Amino acid sequence: MSGVSVSLRLLSGRRPAWLIEPVVSLLAALRVTPAQLTVVGLLGNVGAAVLVGRGSLLAGGLLVLAASALDLLDGALARATGRATPFGALLDSMFDRLSEAVVLFGVLVYVSGRGEREQVLLVFVAAIGSLLVSYVRARAEGEGVALTAGLFTRPERVALLAASLITGWLRLGLWLLAVLTSLTVAQRLWLALRAVERRRP
Repeated sequence: MSGVSVSLRLLSGRRPAWLIEPVVSLLAALRVTPAQLTVVGLLGNVGAAVLVGRGSLLAGGLLVLAASALDLLDGALARATGRATPFGALLDSMFDRLSEAVVLFGVLVYVSGRGEREQVLLVFVAAIGSLLVSYVRARAEGEGVALTAGLFTRPERVALLAASLITGWLRLGLWLLAVLTSLTVAQRLWLALRAVERRRP
């Protein structure tokens, strides 16, 4: 595969080894499996969605951060314990999408219950955009292009949504989420098209 990368990104893609490695070592000693972390992360985000839907934005935002932090650990744990498999990677990717979608659904329930039509539309745009960010990457990889670049990928989206819930600045957060996610779709599509075009004989 040909790699595609850009330096423009809001958060670093590099994960802090000094923080992750001790936690991974502890989890391995406790015989926690990567699949268990993946499932617990999804369940935590489901709980966060329920809290947000009921109007507990602060608690929901904090739980989003805690549950999504497991995404930093399951892959590292799989590699450290020799359990990294294609099935595990597929499960992790699918559950990541589900986690993001279910939290946005919780936000949708909350804002629709308050009659906030503008924010309902923003949630819809953000949800479609987040799916397309992943879809463009998947289709690019299907064409032999390793597309890892992205201005606003999942870590950035999770951080912004959680911060919006915790601070209560939900409307601003949804605007940023919708706009930046849409820009990332366009960015990835442009990069993918350029890479595919370069590979033509």
